[in-house]
Amino acid sequence: MNDFARERLRPLAPGILLALAAIMFGFTLGGAFGVAEGLMKGYLEDSAQAVLEDTYDGDTDAAAAVVRKSWTYFKRAHLHANALGTAALAASLLLALLGPPSRLARGSGLLFGAGALVYGFFWLAAGLLAPGIGSTAAAKDALIWLAVPGSGMCTLGLAGTGICLLVRVYSGDEPS
Repeated sequence: MNDFARERLRPLAPGILLALAAIMFGFTLGGAFGVAEGLMKGYLEDSAQAVLEDTYDGDTDAAAAVVRKSWTYFKRAHLHANALGTAALAASLLLALLGPPSRLARGSGLLFGAGALVYGFFWLAAGLLAPGIGSTAAAKDALIWLAVPGSGMCTLGLAGTGICLLVRVYSGDEPS
């Protein structure tokens, strides 16, 4: 292992691995769309059908609307996991280029990678939950405990990366 990998990438490895896991999650969802889109949509329809009378008062149009929006949430999960995972990976590599990673750099990479994975999973979970409870808004509300930390971790990870960059570029010092 060369010095760059040992001194700069290894301390950032947990965040890098989480970022890669988010990207893999997004890619896997995309592959599942290609292989089993009909089955996935059928599952959502079956979930709504199972509670049609109790939750939707027999309104098939309302159930169909929630199923359509749930499928949109599946696509959001795919896109968010891929985009945020890629951004987290890029941020971690930028942090490695700035010098031996500080605690702030290691924490920022870890937060960004974890947030990318959690936030992508939030959208999938909301899509899975919504048809059975009758509302995409209610599903998002029920899973706010995933959404807020996921997006918060991404935001803090990005902010920490920016601070590390500014400190390194403008002062030449290592951020703590």
